[in-house]
Amino acid sequence: MTNLVEIRGLRKDYGAVAAVDDVDLDVVSGETLAVVGESGSGKTTLTRLLLRLAEPTAGIVRFDGADLAMLPAARLRKVRRQMQVVLQDPYSSMNPRLRVTEIVGEPLVTHERGLRGRRGRPRLRARVGELLDAVGLAPEVQDRYPHEFSGGQRQRISIARALALEPRLVVLDEPTSALDVSVQAQVLDLLAELQSRLQLTYVFVSHNLAVVQQIADRVAVMRAGKIVELASKRQLFAAPEHDYTRTLLDAVPDPDPRRARRRAVS
Repeated sequence: MTNLVEIRGLRKDYGAVAAVDDVDLDVVSGETLAVVGESGSGKTTLTRLLLRLAEPTAGIVRFDGADLAMLPAARLRKVRRQMQVVLQDPYSSMNPRLRVTEIVGEPLVTHERGLRGRRGRPRLRARVGELLDAVGLAPEVQDRYPHEFSGGQRQRISIARALALEPRLVVLDEPTSALDVSVQAQVLDLLAELQSRLQLTYVFVSHNLAVVQQIADRVAVMRAGKIVELASKRQLFAAPEHDYTRTLLDAVPDPDPRRARRRAVS
């Protein structure tokens, strides 16, 4: 197994508060690493540092062996093609005045000269159509606006945009928390299928351990900026070692009301 991402001694201070506090973490190529914890635990700050959307106070982030902080601008631009993100609220990350063609095609136009302008328009539309088809949407929807779609459809559009540059790493920041349970399951199935077909590596940020149990290979539990437990999904759910992890697991709703009552009594 090869590490795609290596994080060593990572720290991010905001005033006197350490949002990320001396974190060491590896992300293995092809895996889904879930980062879980309550609001304010440092999950999102960690992923922003990983993507170099924020500068660390201390520490190193390596992507495929390269220290991101040491890369010149031209090299960093190439590396950024390989790291994409899907956010919690797809609607807020889309310009409501743009059609789906422009939304999904924006990274392509930014990075590939041949897809710009009138000459590149037919190729751009064809490529956007392929991406939409890959996430289960009809290519014809690219002429519509974000408000014309459901929440689940908008998240599929966000995923299509993230895949446009054929990344190796996709950071998924609470990608299903705004969706109802049935749509949530469909999106998780889509992510699993895309990962298998495209050889993707995921960092999946969530507070929902029921979702994490469905998609993750390994789980990193964060509390107050630190990783307090790191284990395989099977090990963590069967025999959590840290009290905080056990507290998070106890908070997961149980679909069986009789079992839930017994757990509450115990």
